[in-house]
Amino acid sequence: MRSPNLVKMVSGNFVGVVLLVEIIVVMMSGCRFEANGLSMDYYFRSCPILDPIMKNTVFGALQADPTLAAGLVRMHFHDCFVEGCDGSVLIDSTNDNTAEKDSPANLSLRGYEVIDAAKEQLERMCPGVVSCADILAMAARDAVIWAGGPMYEIPKGRKDGRRSRIEDTINLPAPTLNASGLITIFGKHGFTVEELVALSGAHTLGVASCVNFKKRLNDVDQNMDADFAKTLSKTCSSGDNAQQPFDATRNSFDNLYFNTLQRKAGLLTSDQTLFADSRTSGAVNGFALNQAMFFLSFQRAMLKMGALDVKDAPDGEVRKNCHKIN
Repeated sequence: MRSPNLVKMVSGNFVGVVLLVEIIVVMMSGCRFEANGLSMDYYFRSCPILDPIMKNTVFGALQADPTLAAGLVRMHFHDCFVEGCDGSVLIDSTNDNTAEKDSPANLSLRGYEVIDAAKEQLERMCPGVVSCADILAMAARDAVIWAGGPMYEIPKGRKDGRRSRIEDTINLPAPTLNASGLITIFGKHGFTVEELVALSGAHTLGVASCVNFKKRLNDVDQNMDADFAKTLSKTCSSGDNAQQPFDATRNSFDNLYFNTLQRKAGLLTSDQTLFADSRTSGAVNGFALNQAMFFLSFQRAMLKMGALDVKDAPDGEVRKNCHKIN
């Protein structure tokens, strides 16, 4: 008769092997990935030094300030959910146009200087070749890797958009949304419920300001642990700009975020609703139990997000300066 512990061990090892094989298949298939004019080897001839420049720039910046990892991932997300992944979030406002970056939803974005540093080097080595949209997508990928998340490759070839308007940021999901609202918004972009939960897992990095969650304290949110509510009240006693980490490992990419949701210690309404709603709680529990499963789902969802509404000529360009249209 087999020992229950032996069966559990064999079962666990089998799941691990299956996930490892699946990850390898994803990575191998990723090398051939082409969609919307994107490809893994897009800059193979025109700028072969692209990857080393990006990794050196991003890793160097994160070594100096680890909190920028969250900023770069969030910036890529905010770029892709508004007019597609076209670098429009990088464009500065002008006298006759208020750009996306000056929307209240984007005022806390960080990491612009990392994108600028990479662009400056690439313009010296490969002038007029690498788009700001691709630089941002690669910076987000490298930030995830640096923070201990999954290693994955992304297709390239995005062109930079020529439109950046504050009114378009209405498409960004608000921190006060419940599961129904999140499912609707993410569904419009073609994401499944599992992909929605996986992308939300990027909140394993970073912090949020009190202004984004204090309403939960005023309304006595029943989905919040009582001790955690006291912690947030203490944080907010310092004002609306006081910050609280999403989980205990704010600079590490792991699955602790999902364990936090299980303890009813999710920071934003849009976080805790994922565990409170039966449509999303299954994915939360699965990712909390198995970090490898979360990593695999996250990298797949990031590949999908990175291909949203990408621009190509004549609808896009390669900006010389990421902050303004050519």
